[in-house]
This record gives sequence, structure tokens and C-alpha cells, in this order.
Amino acid sequence: MSSLVTRTHSSFRDPAGVLVLEEDRGVRTVKAEWAADTLAFLRSSVARKWTESGRFIASEVLEEPRAGSPLRLMHPRVFFPSYPWEWTPAQLGAAAELTLDLCEDLVDAGWILKDATPMNVLFEGTRPVFVDVLSVERRDAEDPLWLAYGQFVRTFLLPLAAYRKLGWPLSATLGRRDGYEPEDLYNVLGKWERLRAPWRSLVTLPVLLSRRAKNRPLPGMRRSPQLAQATLKRTLRSLRRSLRGLKDAPGDSRWSSYPQAATHYSAGDHERKLRFVREAVLFAQPRRVLDIGANTGVFSRLAASTGASVVAWDSDVAATERACLEALQTGADVTPLVADFARPTPAAGWNNQETLSLLDRSRQRFDMVMMLAVLHHLLARDQIPMEEVAKLARELTHGWLLVEWVGPQDNKFQELSNGRDSLFKDLTEERFLACFSRYFVPVRRSVLENGRALHLFQAA
Repeated sequence: MSSLVTRTHSSFRDPAGVLVLEEDRGVRTVKAEWAADTLAFLRSSVARKWTESGRFIASEVLEEPRAGSPLRLMHPRVFFPSYPWEWTPAQLGAAAELTLDLCEDLVDAGWILKDATPMNVLFEGTRPVFVDVLSVERRDAEDPLWLAYGQFVRTFLLPLAAYRKLGWPLSATLGRRDGYEPEDLYNVLGKWERLRAPWRSLVTLPVLLSRRAKNRPLPGMRRSPQLAQATLKRTLRSLRRSLRGLKDAPGDSRWSSYPQAATHYSAGDHERKLRFVREAVLFAQPRRVLDIGANTGVFSRLAASTGASVVAWDSDVAATERACLEALQTGADVTPLVADFARPTPAAGWNNQETLSLLDRSRQRFDMVMMLAVLHHLLARDQIPMEEVAKLARELTHGWLLVEWVGPQDNKFQELSNGRDSLFKDLTEERFLACFSRYFVPVRRSVLENGRALHLFQAA
């Protein structure tokens, strides 16, 4: 049984209803006032089309609502929920495209999205899935405005622009539930930058217009149904152009080319490591794998090729972006996330209960955890005691653990220790085995020519 928090109100802000997450399903209660419209949408052709494509969360009516009673729906759980501050830029862009695609289809069918935030989207592998049924409402046929336009800009476009052009990390949005305001960026841009794309349309004009319109109520706008629909479609096309303008090639970092630059592995060692990992995964036959320190996802994709569903963590954005694009290109069932095992994402939101911490989403959720060429980083760079690493690894897997042992004599370990060799003089493979054997049973071992050792353990 997973120790994941099994019941948490995650949508209490929405006046239309509440979602309660249980072990293997989400139960949504839609208040009576919104029940009829929600049911009508779920039975519409546009809802069926999106649900059948896998891009919209499936919904099952648990009981037909009576007059004046709420509607209860059941949704399948997405295995590993993630949040925008853990995504790569490519993932945030994919979630934005999904939102625009859905809104465009809804407009054609007489519906619309009342909000437009990345929090409405979860990932299954590299595929974004829209999960908030209550974000859909009937469209006023004569209203040409999309009221969620500003939220889409704040939560999708401005974070992407700030990352692409200013280097602001997407992880900073952890403290920005409703994204960035245009003023946040306007104040850090130079005079001439404000006049260039994308800042001119996303930041400068909104700021200047808001100053002129301060304290003036927005006039009501009514148009013929045909003109209102055409205006909405034009708005969505404009947002799509802005989004395309923020799609850059993945950046480079020290770690994003690690598989090609890892000269401390000979070709033979690399092949032996691949073979050991493949044989270990085939032997253990895990359904759910967590790859910690996944880098560009070479071993994540290897595990996925055996039929496993993989969640891949790495703290390097560029490496994780490449892992995401490779998984997308190959169709591998891998969900890459920007996550630091030594500094895991905390719980956030009201009372720290709106979003779960990285570890609360992970404990006992996986059949196998892989920690390849990562343990020595935790020991030497982060100075995490080995006993703590072993204990937490056992909390994450109820099955198997695959670890690469890199000792203090290794050149890369010495680079990370940064002259503090005396701290690790007693660190041996024997001590490593004794420590991890408190929580796991050793099953297989293979030593590479470079002295590194691969170990497969089974949970004790």
C-alpha cells in the first residue's frame, strides 16, 4: 500500500466543486448549481472527442444527480502528478498548446475555458492531459472576450519569456500561483528592450494600457454571435503565435552532453553498464521505475523499452529538456522532471496542502529506483550521510534498487570532494554494502574496468 497522502482537497478554490484524491482515483463533487452544465458538457461530442484522444481526463458519473443535488464524478488517477515549477520549458509549452487547442474546440462547440493555468494540466509520460473538468463552462454567444486571456499570459507566456530571454528559472514560479504580472518584467527591462518582441506585446502594451485604464471600469462588449466567435478565434491565434515565438532550441549545460563527454567510461564500460541495467530491469520486471539523476534519460528510456513506466528526475534543466525531447521523439513512457533529490520540491499552497511535496508523491510508489552515477554526488557534493540516502531510497521503492558505487579513489569523486578527501577516507564499498544491506538484500554485482561497481538490491 502506498504511503502517498490519500485524501487531499486539491480544488477548494473553485466555487463549482471540490476534488478529493484517493489512492487510485479522484472523486469530484460538482455543486448542484453547476451540475447540469457539467453533465451536458461531458456528454457532448467535443468532450467525447477529447477524452477518447487521451488529452482530457476521463470522467465517470458515480450517480445520476437528482434535482437540486450535486453531481459526483470519478476520474482515474494520473500516476505521478507534477507541477509547472518541475517542468522543462518544452513541457510548459506543450501544456500551453494543449490549453489553446482545447479552448479553440470548445469555442466552436459553444463552450469556453473560464481559466487557463498550467495547474489544469498533468503529464502522462510526455503527453499533457487536461484534468480540470470544472474549467469548462458555457460560452455567452455574444461575448467576444476570453476572460482567461490574462491568466494564460501570466502563467504560460510570461514564465516562458522570462526563462528564454532573461534566464529566470521556471522553478521560481513555485511562489507565483498566478504567474507573473507584466509589471514584474517591465521593471527589470531596459528602455529599448521594452520595445522589442516579445516584450512589446506581452509586457509594455499591457502595462501602459493598465495605467491609462486605472480606475475606469471596462465597458460591456456585445457582438453578433458570428463576430464574437471570430474575435475569440483571432485571440487564440494571436496567443499561439506568441507561444511559437518562445520556442527555442534546447540549451546546453555542463551536464546536457554528459553521455557523449563521459570519457571516464570506455566504450566497453559503457556497453557493460547498459547490459547490466537492461538485465537487471528484465530480471526485476518493474512496472513503475524512478530514475534519480537521470541526466538526458539514456537509462530511463532503456527501462521504458522493457515495458516500464518511468519517472525521471534531474536537477539540470538543459539535460532534462533533452530527456523530454528524446522521450517524445522515441515514444518512450518517460516523465522527465526538473527535481533535485538532495533538495526536493516542498509542499506548497494554502496550509501546504494544495500541492504535495516531491517525496510525498513518491514514497512507496515505485517498483524500482535507479541511482546511476548519482550516489557520489550526494556524498561528496551535498554531504548527505550514506545512511540517510539508503533509508530514503527504501522509502521510495517497495521492490528493487539499482545503484552505481563510485568510491573516493575515483577522479570524479575527487573533483566533487574539492580537497576534502579526509572526510571520505573511511568510505569503502564494504561500508556501502553494510549500510544499504540494512534496508536491501544484495542480488547482483558487476565491476567496470574504471573501478565503478553496479549493484542490484531487493527491498528487505
